[in-house]
Amino acid sequence: MSALASRFMSLWSRQSNTLCSLTARDLQSRNSHWLPSLLALKTSPPLSRAEPKKKKKVDPKRELAARDRLKKKLKKLEKVPPELIPIEDFITPAKYLDETRVRLPPQLSFEESERRALLLKEWARYKQSQHEAEMKAIGSALEAQREALEELRLESEELYQAAVRPDLELFPFERQGPSHTPPKPGYQAPDGKYNDITKVYTQ
Repeated sequence: MSALASRFMSLWSRQSNTLCSLTARDLQSRNSHWLPSLLALKTSPPLSRAEPKKKKKVDPKRELAARDRLKKKLKKLEKVPPELIPIEDFITPAKYLDETRVRLPPQLSFEESERRALLLKEWARYKQSQHEAEMKAIGSALEAQREALEELRLESEELYQAAVRPDLELFPFERQGPSHTPPKPGYQAPDGKYNDITKVYTQ
């Protein structure tokens, strides 16, 4: 067996051990397309020789002096009235208040204006024919319903009265049609990438 094949076998065994050791929580957290695949190779930094941070000895006099300075700063801040944050959404920028800024309509050629006018007329004719077809279909359906009710009334008055009785349980009507893809149970949608442009004001 060559060295490359032995290296591949060792990596594959390490990856299979990693997959077997995954818990259900790890699988749920990898339900996002932002995270790498389960088959990707992962490395962790060596932490066996990590040294804990040593706590520095603090002089109690210095600590008391720092606390006193903080108290003085807090007292000064309490004397200053709070500064209100401006609501920029309700302030119109000055460049938009200029009345000379007028957007003129585009100048169309005679051929383009004629083409658009003919297109609007053709669209109006299409919508008119569509409306007439819908009205014709509704009228034929109502006529067929009337004839069916008349034939039913000749057969049985009781069935006719049951057919024309209003359905009180029809509303509220709830219906859920087929979606583009079936939903995943327990799927947590990612937040996605965005640029936070919120302004932060400091006193």
